[in-house]
Amino acid sequence: MIQKIKKQTHWRIIQLTGLVFVCGFMQLSQTAAQITPLATQYYQNQYVGNPALAGMSENLIVNLDYRNQWRAIPGSPVTQSFTADYKIKEKVGVGLNLYNDKAGLIRRTRVMGSYAYHLPLNGEKRSVHFGLSVGALIERLDDGSVIAAPNDISAARYNERKAYLDGDFGIAYISDKLTLQGALPNLKKFLKKDISNSADGSTYFLSVAYNMGKDNDMVALEPKLYIRGARGFNNLWDLGTAIKFPNNLISLVGMYHSSKSTTLGFELNIENRVFFHGFYSSQLAALGEDTGGSFEIGFQLPLNIIKLTPANQGK
Repeated sequence: MIQKIKKQTHWRIIQLTGLVFVCGFMQLSQTAAQITPLATQYYQNQYVGNPALAGMSENLIVNLDYRNQWRAIPGSPVTQSFTADYKIKEKVGVGLNLYNDKAGLIRRTRVMGSYAYHLPLNGEKRSVHFGLSVGALIERLDDGSVIAAPNDISAARYNERKAYLDGDFGIAYISDKLTLQGALPNLKKFLKKDISNSADGSTYFLSVAYNMGKDNDMVALEPKLYIRGARGFNNLWDLGTAIKFPNNLISLVGMYHSSKSTTLGFELNIENRVFFHGFYSSQLAALGEDTGGSFEIGFQLPLNIIKLTPANQGK
């Protein structure tokens, strides 16, 4: 009898140890996913990370992205992103930023509207840009993946929580060669130090990029340094470059991250109508186990919107 109890106790200890390991690993992967920006944010769709860059084009710019991280892990993070931005006036841009990700049991949906003001400095070669996004963040548990007792109401209470107001602030300086950016995502956490939600722990980002070449050059380079802050982590950095070929028909991207991972990608320009891009990132060194890396695919669609001129304009 005593031996049987010892075996049961030993088995329960093994189960508990395994459960703690799995939960800890999933928490680490979820946290890492939330502080890892979309690869398209570095070059192809910089508005997704900085509201100051909404409405930089005369066209309506639509972006759609899908990312699957660490496919070898059950419940691995999956992210979808949709953005649309447009210049409604000479100095004013607006945008819509939808972001949805699921990691483990938690699904996060963020809906943001953006306003940007673009101020030229001494001509068209230099400009300063300011942007603000305001919207809501909703967090829910995936009911189909929750394993709990029938009378456990914790999951139901979690899903009854209301969406909360959030925002982002961004600024940028752009010249013919140099681009400087800074942004404060998750303003609610920044202003109120709110840590009650599992939302994105990113606190700030800074970047500097230098454009070496022109569109008609055989090869043009744009090296970039990206510095990111994240709650509970030391400062993170990303360093790399975009390699652009004549008329931006194709461009290649390579980034090395302080997490000791690497991102490689491409963008293909099809007659300036559709821009397809794809990226592959090696696994984070902090995860240790073989996670299978991550991939990201998407496209950008520039739409020519005809602006109506008031009937009395010019009279």
